Amino acid sequence: MATELSKIRNFSIIAHIDHGKSTLADRLIQRTGGLSEREMSSQVLDNMDIEKERGITIKAQTVRLDWKGHVLNLMDTPGHVDFAYEVSRSLAACEGALLVVDAAQGVEAQTLANVYQSIEHDHEIIPVINKIDLPSAEPEKVRHEIEEIIGIDASNAVLASAKSGIGIEEILDAIVERIPAPKGDADAPLKAMLVDSWYDSYLGVVILVRVIDGTIKKGQQIKFMAAGTTHLIDRVGAFRPKIEQLPDLGPGEIGFITAQIKEVAQARVGDTLTDAKRPTPHALPGFKEVQPVVFCGLFPVDAADFEKLRESISRLRLNDASFSFEMETSAALGFGFRCGFLGLLHLEIIQERLTREYDLDLITTAPSVVYKIKLTHNNGEIELHNPADMPDPTKIEEIEEPWIQAVIYVPDEYLGSILKLCQERRGIQKNLTYVGGRAQVTYELPLNEVVFDFYDRLKSLSKGYASFDYEQIGHRAGDLVKMGILVNEEPVDALSMIVHRATAEVRGRGMVERLKELIPRHLFKIPIQAAIGGKVIARETISAMRKDVTAKCYGGDATRKRKLLEKQKKGKAKMREYGSVSIPQEAFIAALRMGEE
Repeated sequence: MATELSKIRNFSIIAHIDHGKSTLADRLIQRTGGLSEREMSSQVLDNMDIEKERGITIKAQTVRLDWKGHVLNLMDTPGHVDFAYEVSRSLAACEGALLVVDAAQGVEAQTLANVYQSIEHDHEIIPVINKIDLPSAEPEKVRHEIEEIIGIDASNAVLASAKSGIGIEEILDAIVERIPAPKGDADAPLKAMLVDSWYDSYLGVVILVRVIDGTIKKGQQIKFMAAGTTHLIDRVGAFRPKIEQLPDLGPGEIGFITAQIKEVAQARVGDTLTDAKRPTPHALPGFKEVQPVVFCGLFPVDAADFEKLRESISRLRLNDASFSFEMETSAALGFGFRCGFLGLLHLEIIQERLTREYDLDLITTAPSVVYKIKLTHNNGEIELHNPADMPDPTKIEEIEEPWIQAVIYVPDEYLGSILKLCQERRGIQKNLTYVGGRAQVTYELPLNEVVFDFYDRLKSLSKGYASFDYEQIGHRAGDLVKMGILVNEEPVDALSMIVHRATAEVRGRGMVERLKELIPRHLFKIPIQAAIGGKVIARETISAMRKDVTAKCYGGDATRKRKLLEKQKKGKAKMREYGSVSIPQEAFIAALRMGEE
């Protein structure tokens, strides 16, 4: 039977990366008897190796806990800006949130973005100051920071240490006392939110749902309102965190269903589920299609691995509907795929999973963003994902690039170098405020400048203390040009990129210098050029390897030596005409690491 509404508490945990969210979830599961001591492993809810190693959550997970006669549904949300939409849906499924802040680090950018989303959903927020047993912990300072920056009362914040198990019972009691019970009508037509979905090789697609009104039970015919498809439910249950099958889920409850769905793409996050025979008139608000933001090409190092890459990407796609791919070919790299990602972390995770789980060696081309190109003579507008497909410059009226609004938190002593970095990347400063000893800077930046290596530079300039969060603010026209790289007068399409005219020369020079170091010497001279259209803006030459053909001449007439050198020169000219240049894989990887000099 469905649980009584007044006994249910639905909450999520909000925290910046590495503030102890997953460890706290582990302790809550352990304390409520979800798993025995023997079954516990660290980061129970993070089931990918990458999640455990990096200490980040990539997929939202849920677990049902029992505490003093109440049912607590915990939603573990991703902590990174790339997954902001998933976080918004997870928060919409809850009535309250635990705000976990590291007692040594204080409030950081991602915490803030998610807290404001939580406040928008009208949540009851319980501040938890974690890691109070660290030598560098300053709980009082952090309490003050929470009040000052976020503007919520932290006088009754729970002091805890998830690692040592301090304050866990107090957190559980606070959830029961302070978070309101959900509202819902069991007799109304079924209305449930699809919070997340993933592929299981035994069960097919597993769908995480939060029931708002009505009940959901086995054998019921349900309809996905945004997708317009109907399915028959064959299993209903909850995670404790082990799977427990249930007869039904009532209003306010969070659990999972399976309905013989084969592809995650059919079960889109944020969709509304309703009864096919007795549908609800209005879908839940907030649903949107997730659009990839960053694109790059993935090519196998060994061309024979192409089929393996195709199969691996298709399998990953089963589990991650926000990742898109289509086939592309490149003169330099052969066959591969043009893939779209939610952001740079998402790109890195997919690439790492392909390398690890499917044992593939990959070359990744420089990441690019989606440009909107207005064509002359009213020929409309096209979207450009790959710089190699750029139309002829004479047909282009203007190019628009995506811009973002970035909020950066940085300790005062690193502020100067961070401001300089943002200025170099064509940033427009919007705001600068101080909270304690930390500055909060708001900048508008072109996304093109951020996808390169902005995050790495930000972290290295601030010794890892700066935190960064962004949201898209639309497209703006800019003076953008396509910069091509020519090696031995042959264009290498995989290295072409779209750059701002003002920074093109610096980018081009950096690229050709880097390639000069990386491409091995051949028996003939190799020019490396960066060009915009027909104009070369930077050039380096790799000198030829030289065999000493005059070594056998001892004394005698100088014309003998000259004759041999002339013969060698002709041979080299011929070789240059027919010779091909092999570009090592590092050269392509180095293309991503531009601007670190």
